[in-house]
Amino acid sequence: MDNQLIGTELSGNLEKLKAAFAHSSDIIFREFKVGNGQKGLLIFVDGLINMKLIDEDVLQPLIAFASQSPQSLKQLESLVSERVITAAQISTGTEIAGLIDHVLSGDTALLLDGLAEALFIGAREWDSRAVSEPATEAVIRGPREGFTENLRTNTSLIRRRLKTPHLKMESMKVGRLSKTDIVISYLDNLADSSIVAEVRDRIRKVDIDAILESGYIEELIGDSPYSMFPLLMTTERPDKVAGCLLEGKVAIITDNTPFVLIVPMTFYGMLQASEDYYEKFLFMTAVRWLRFLSMIIALLLPSVYIALLTFELEMIPTNLVYSIAAGRETVPFPALVEAFLMEVSFEALREAGVRLPRPIGQSVSIVGGLVIGQAAVQAGLVSAPLVIVVSLTGIASFIIPNYSHAITIRLLRFPIMILAGTLGFYGVLIGVLFLLSHMCRLRSFGTPYLSPIAPLRFGDLKDVLIRAPWWRMSYRPEGSTPGNQRRLGNQTKGNPSKP
Repeated sequence: MDNQLIGTELSGNLEKLKAAFAHSSDIIFREFKVGNGQKGLLIFVDGLINMKLIDEDVLQPLIAFASQSPQSLKQLESLVSERVITAAQISTGTEIAGLIDHVLSGDTALLLDGLAEALFIGAREWDSRAVSEPATEAVIRGPREGFTENLRTNTSLIRRRLKTPHLKMESMKVGRLSKTDIVISYLDNLADSSIVAEVRDRIRKVDIDAILESGYIEELIGDSPYSMFPLLMTTERPDKVAGCLLEGKVAIITDNTPFVLIVPMTFYGMLQASEDYYEKFLFMTAVRWLRFLSMIIALLLPSVYIALLTFELEMIPTNLVYSIAAGRETVPFPALVEAFLMEVSFEALREAGVRLPRPIGQSVSIVGGLVIGQAAVQAGLVSAPLVIVVSLTGIASFIIPNYSHAITIRLLRFPIMILAGTLGFYGVLIGVLFLLSHMCRLRSFGTPYLSPIAPLRFGDLKDVLIRAPWWRMSYRPEGSTPGNQRRLGNQTKGNPSKP
C-alpha cells in the first residue's frame, strides 16, 4: 500500500481497504448515503472509538445533510468538514497507507464518492486502567497519582502540574509494526537544547518492528549498553517527572506503559525519592544517609563476612569468634559456598514473591524465608550468623528506592563475594575500586554519572548526601541547566544567594 493514493471511486477504495484488512473482524466498514444521495464510507476499529460520538456527531449529521448544490466536490468536502461534522478533531490525507495508520491508531476515516481524499475524525476511546497509586513507588506523604498505560492520560498528569507554555510535548512514532506513540517532554526555557536534540536524534534512529514497553527505548538509546548500572531513570510518578523537568531534564513518555524515562540521570539521583522534598529537610537528610548506608550493606556485607571468616579471623573479637565457630561446627561448606547458597536461595524467594499473585507472593517470600532459613540451620547446611547477614543484606536492598538500581546492587554483590573468598579484603577493595573507576567513565547523555562529586561541583552538593532546606536551594543543578538557573526569589525565607 506504500505510495498508493486514494482514488475518486469509492468502490475501488473500498476494495483496496478490504484487501488490506482481510480476516480482521474488528475493522468495521459502514457504508451510507449522504442526504444528497452521494455514497459515503466510514472505517474504524471496533473498541478503539467512541461509538456514541461517531453516531451523533458524524453519521447522523451526514445522513441528514441536505446539499445546497455545491459547485465542486472540493466545496462539498469543505462544507462537510466545517459545517456538518461536529467532532472537534478533523484532519485530511490522500494516501492509502496514511489512512490505514490513522484507522489502526483509533481514528475514524471518512471517504466520499468522487473525492480523492479522506477525512480523519478524532474520536478515540478505549478501556484503560484508572489512575491509581504506583505500586513500586509508594510514599507516606505526597500525591497518590501514578501513570497509566494511556499516553494522553500521562501527558495530562504532567500538564496539570506544570501549567506553562514552556512545557513541550513532541510526538513521534517508533516501530514498523507497532507504530508506538512516544512523547518527548521538556521545558524549553530550562532544558539543554543539545540534550533534547540528542534524545530526539537517538529515538529517530531506532529501527525495530515493535516497541511494547519503555524498556525497549531504554536499551536502544542508552549509553554504555554493557554496563549494569541504569543510565536512564524509570518512574511511575507524575510529580517526580515534573520535579525532574524543573531541573532541566527530559522525559520520554511511551504509550502502553506506565513507566516514564528520565534523562540525563546520575548515580545519586537513583538514591533520591520524590518524598525527600515533601518532608522536613532534617528528617529526609537522615533518611538519605540511611539509604547510602543500606546500599553499602547490600553490596558489601556478605563479602566482608566471607573475607573475615576466610582470611582475617584475628580481626573478630574472641567471644564472637567462639560463637561463630560453634555455629559453623556442623557446616560442611566453606564460607564462600555457604554464603552463595543462602544468597541465591534468598534471591529466588524474592523473585518468586514478585511473580506470584500478590497475596500468595507475600506469603511465599516471608514464610519461605523463615522455614528454609530455620531448616537449613537445623540441618547444619548453613550457620545462624550467616542467616542474620543474608537477612540484613536483603532488608538493606529493599531500602534503595529505585528498582533498577537495587537490582544492580544485588547482582554486583556476587562477583565481590567471589573476590572476597579468593583474595580476602584485597579482593573487596579491588572490586570497589573497579566499580568506582567504571562509574567515573560512564555518561548519561553527556552528563558524568558520578556528578556532582566527580567532577566536583560544590553548588550541587546541597542535594546529594544531604537535602538542604528549600531556601538554600535557590538555584537549579548547574550540570542540567545552562541558563535560567534561579528558582527561588530573593524574598524567600533566608534571602538565598548563590554559593
